[in-house]
Amino acid sequence: MLGGTLIYKVSDLECKRLLMLKPDENPPILYPEQSQLAQINGCWWVAHTKARNEKVLAWQLLKWNIAYFLPMREKVRVRKGRRHRPILPLFSGYVFFCGDEDARYKALTTNRIANVIEVKDQVLLVRELEQINQALQSKTKLDPYPFLKKGDLCRVTAGPLVGMEGIMVRKRNNAKLVLNVAILGQAAAMEIDADLLEPL
Repeated sequence: MLGGTLIYKVSDLECKRLLMLKPDENPPILYPEQSQLAQINGCWWVAHTKARNEKVLAWQLLKWNIAYFLPMREKVRVRKGRRHRPILPLFSGYVFFCGDEDARYKALTTNRIANVIEVKDQVLLVRELEQINQALQSKTKLDPYPFLKKGDLCRVTAGPLVGMEGIMVRKRNNAKLVLNVAILGQAAAMEIDADLLEPL
């Protein structure tokens, strides 16, 4: 018990089952659902999870009513001639959660976290995560991408991603907008019509 709150533990067997969930059985990407990250009160933390524990941790945070953000994407895999479409974390090994010291302590009691990273620049993290969430809500296909330190900074001028800012990368006739998440040193990229971008 922690301050009168029962601490739930998720077994390793349950953890394995959570890895093979049907799409509609996955935890929500953002909790509370239908909220904006900037409107969630508290301090954001980054949980560096043990291998393949992101979804288990998300379910646990949801049970405790702790706000979190776990960006996920569908990935097509072919095994024995059959197509599978597992839902996988966009940033493997990381879950973002928001709360006070009590929330941080509760998250650590799950035994699913290797380390909790303190976020010094809360405003930057929220802005970066809001862009990732905006892209996911618009059903834009996001893929992990190397973190970029240099490039042409651009803003989306129209469509469901209007206002989003990132680094444009051109490959042949295709343009990609790369969204960095500085605290992780990782990024995600999406294909976009170059005509929708303006330089900053």
